[in-house]
Amino acid sequence: MTQATPASLLTIFGATGDLSRRMLLPSLYSLQAERLLPDDMRILGTARSDLDREGFTQLVADSIRDRIPATEHNEAALRGLLERLDYCAASADDDASMAALATRVNTLRNGDVLYHMSTAPKFYGPACQALAAHGAAGAGTRVMLEKPIGKDLASAIAINDAVAKAFDEERIFRTDHYLGKEGVQNLIALRFGNSLFEPLWSARHIEQVQITVGETVGVEGRGDYYDESGAVRDMLQNHLLQLLCLVAMEPPARFDPTAVRNEKIKVLRSLRTIDGRNVATESVIGQYTGGASEGKVVPGYAEELGRASRTETFVALRAHVDNWRWSGVPFYLRTGKRLPSRSTEIYIQFRKVPYSIFGGPAGADMQPNGLLIKLQPEERIELDLMSKTPGLDRNGLRLSQVALDLDMHEEFSNARKRIAYERLYLDAIEGNGTLFVRRDETEAAWQWVDAIASGWREAGMVPKPYPAGTWGPSATVSLVDRLGHGWRE
Repeated sequence: MTQATPASLLTIFGATGDLSRRMLLPSLYSLQAERLLPDDMRILGTARSDLDREGFTQLVADSIRDRIPATEHNEAALRGLLERLDYCAASADDDASMAALATRVNTLRNGDVLYHMSTAPKFYGPACQALAAHGAAGAGTRVMLEKPIGKDLASAIAINDAVAKAFDEERIFRTDHYLGKEGVQNLIALRFGNSLFEPLWSARHIEQVQITVGETVGVEGRGDYYDESGAVRDMLQNHLLQLLCLVAMEPPARFDPTAVRNEKIKVLRSLRTIDGRNVATESVIGQYTGGASEGKVVPGYAEELGRASRTETFVALRAHVDNWRWSGVPFYLRTGKRLPSRSTEIYIQFRKVPYSIFGGPAGADMQPNGLLIKLQPEERIELDLMSKTPGLDRNGLRLSQVALDLDMHEEFSNARKRIAYERLYLDAIEGNGTLFVRRDETEAAWQWVDAIASGWREAGMVPKPYPAGTWGPSATVSLVDRLGHGWRE
């Protein structure tokens, strides 16, 4: 792999869109405020919107003022960011506009170029090929692609093939914004920065793993998009599988793109297939109905959508990583909308002590140790241990479960909460692909997920109803109960 140099130009496709205004532009402002952007780097916005530089500059300024808290606002930093801006309207299906954009890129660049495709995935291939056709995608250029990469394996391959005609794989940065979150990166630090856990991190000592990504919101204006994707394509294929990979992967030789991603792909290729033969016992799908969420009465999914639908808004799976480290350990994955709380967490339950020396009530008090890694809304790490209960008892010692609790916000109270794209932009600008997804990862994830979706169709499974504000259909309980486990709630 050739050594990348920091980008001299960042070109954002879809620069006037919702993601750009909410996440991308505020992230660039924060990098500017901390002086982490290359001194001479320019930022070129492009979209269908018929704007000039002044109009785009105003849009950026308004977005920053709307999204950045007043306590963090720095007028000098804002001016510095605005001075970097330029704009050129273009559309991937309009060759003349793409030619004009390529000319602008080549005029503004003074070294490497980073393109960020913050558009619908169907435009990735045409846009990249147009850049190549007009001499703006050669050596010294790289491209960020937003998820989802397709809606199934076939479409993912088609998109990857189309982009590959313009950019070599080492110059393609597929984004899963979860990998930019502080909590997710802390999972990597926890696993590989402490000697305490590695000897215990296997089937010999771990009983089960639970990964939950819960949302309290419904589809809220994204109904048409969501009805095409559902919980499996929207969350499971990318976010949950990336978290599973980070929990289950072997220690990489180095923290670099090749080593980290090589270990992640091994996990994906070790996942036991879930298809028509076992999908009924290994998965539960649901769709929320009307109920109460965060103290408010809310409609069901079909009501929000305005029509009947068989799209799942909830999925729970029992997955197995069939390798030496994890054989026999169930990985329970669940995600859904209109759940009781907004929470992303990983719970690792260790095996019980092999023999309790404490007789009587104390023996009955024994609980397995557990490690909880909460990623959002707050970042914290809890380690559940058994401790003596204060006091005297004629029957001997009494035990209670207590938590060693590390509150990351309290521990690092002076550190502000970052947007995930700050990390991702910084790495992409510098050409570091460690926290981005490689092509084989994307396609392996789709292959596993496609088998599940096909299995549902073969088995005639349809989403089971669950009231908004609950933890999914009742069958979700039996999914873990069959092996003597229970969901952590």
